[in-house]
Amino acid sequence: MGLRVSAKRHLFTAIGLRGSAAVRAGPKGIFPAKRPGQLELVSMSKLYDIVIKGGTIIDGMRTPRYVADIGIKSGRIACMGGIDPGSAARLIDAHGLIVAPGFIDLHTHYDSQVFWDPYCSLSGWHGVTSVVIGNCGFGFAPCHSKDRERAMQIMSRNEAVPVATMKAGMPWDWVTFPEFLESIKRTPKGVNMMTYLPLNPLLMYVMGLEAAKNRPGTADERRELRRLFIEALDAGACGFSAQYTGTENVQRDSDGTPMITDVMAREDLFMFAEILRERGEGFIQIACAPAVAEDLARVSGRPVVWNALAAGADQHGAPTLEHRAVLKWLDEANGRGNRVFAQANTTSFSFVFTLEDWNLFDASPLWRDATLGTPGERLRKLADPEVRRRLREEHDAGKGPIAGGALADDNALGFAGLEAIFLIASRTGRYAHLEGKSLAEIGSETGKHPVDAFLDIAVDEELKAEFQTPEVKAKSSAMREIVQSPFALPGISDGGAHTKFITLSTYATDFIVDHVRTNGYVELEEAHWRLSAYSALAAGLRDRGMLREGLPADVIVYDYDELASLPMEVAHDYPANEWRRIRKAKGYRYIIVNGEITFIDGECTGATPGRLLEHGFDSQSAKRGRGAARDAVGSPIEALG
Repeated sequence: MGLRVSAKRHLFTAIGLRGSAAVRAGPKGIFPAKRPGQLELVSMSKLYDIVIKGGTIIDGMRTPRYVADIGIKSGRIACMGGIDPGSAARLIDAHGLIVAPGFIDLHTHYDSQVFWDPYCSLSGWHGVTSVVIGNCGFGFAPCHSKDRERAMQIMSRNEAVPVATMKAGMPWDWVTFPEFLESIKRTPKGVNMMTYLPLNPLLMYVMGLEAAKNRPGTADERRELRRLFIEALDAGACGFSAQYTGTENVQRDSDGTPMITDVMAREDLFMFAEILRERGEGFIQIACAPAVAEDLARVSGRPVVWNALAAGADQHGAPTLEHRAVLKWLDEANGRGNRVFAQANTTSFSFVFTLEDWNLFDASPLWRDATLGTPGERLRKLADPEVRRRLREEHDAGKGPIAGGALADDNALGFAGLEAIFLIASRTGRYAHLEGKSLAEIGSETGKHPVDAFLDIAVDEELKAEFQTPEVKAKSSAMREIVQSPFALPGISDGGAHTKFITLSTYATDFIVDHVRTNGYVELEEAHWRLSAYSALAAGLRDRGMLREGLPADVIVYDYDELASLPMEVAHDYPANEWRRIRKAKGYRYIIVNGEITFIDGECTGATPGRLLEHGFDSQSAKRGRGAARDAVGSPIEALG
């Protein structure tokens, strides 16, 4: 417990926490209402805890915008209309500001980070009020105590979370999945959290790592897998997740081999879908071939959130299926009665990395082997003349990794090759004159092969030289088609993962800035529906994503014209003195979770009102067991499907 508290205090300092004494010092003069968006503390014996006065309401249901007040009481929206300001214990002047439901971040890997960062930043900084963890089949429960180190090594390789950080920041006070949920429940949270049961740790727990990668489950093992999955659903899991992509996926285990679910038996995978059909509840998140996703939807009778829809490259920089083919399939699958949503990459990005940590060349067996191991082991291999020779030959044969991480011979979309990567920071200063130049340019100037131009600098600077890939940016016509698709869900933030390379958790802010304000691909009402209510529907968050009387008060108040993602920076705010790349937000005046303010103008209040959402409901009133989905009929969000 001491480690957890220390880690949180460290992070609070980095994100600009208002000290608790300042926040709770009393109602006089802390936040004088001098301009729109300011908070005025009036009295604690009033009808409403908070009144948001005069804001432009975007309710998340595609209702045309209108101006109104919102009264919040006991964590819920008690009134929407005209409200006497004297009835408010706290008054927010929202004239000229947008008032909308908090965003729903469906694709995150905050499974470890939540234990040292209650706000699951970057997501919590960018208007997100609910996150879903356990994606891609990756996670930490169930887990035998003897397998904890191996579980952290797996997450370190495939999602690039430092092992030292996880060791210092995670309490590891669970073995079973229900015990993990109890740990999440008692951990202070600044956002709401829901989780799938990830299949990798489940299969490892029952079958053992090697067996799970090399054979189907036995009859006894399948009975135990079934029992534990039902136990997880009864405890509050919203379904299951998996990465089922075969042996060539870029996201690998710590030893370079495929993940368990990449090679699991099809009959084992579909057993879990059959259980969801039996219970009439739950959801599936999966990265796989489209036909497999549709088969899972058909067998389970439940919605599937499929990864990934993109105009060129996914969040790992790897080429994806042609987007129009995916959109056509989504239309046809849903027309056949198989409910499939596609998680869409809607943000332009590039990777910033050092070879000390980089793991996204794993599609190439040669590069994968060269970048496995400790920094010292990597350094030795990358300096080896024989390794260099093989890497040059692969490159010259057109089979080496492209700038984003996939293989050149799979590069039907025309991404830049390795030589398009450029040096952005020489840590010793010896190569400062080459900063801003591509490996092709550096090779030309120095008379070296691009591979040697790359690795000579990296090795000479002990793998600390910093490189950047070209921006992965979709054509405007392709992005418009994705953003407007009836079955596309914005996101793939990958929050909590690859934090030394990318910052995709800004996606909600960027969606409004890029696709509404700048390009006009969708109206603001449509954008908030996709970012909140529609995403909530897809993942079974039954009472989130909308502004409506009686629902939990997850609310954002922001300045539409000022909204922006700020430039990337490095923050040394992880446990064990680790660092990450971050991008803060501008324009969010207030972020409110379950009726409590968590951020004011980007400054953290220290409030931790987030809750575990079991089966998509607040854990304090969760409905458990078989038929939970059917019990929710009549919930206002049902009408949005």
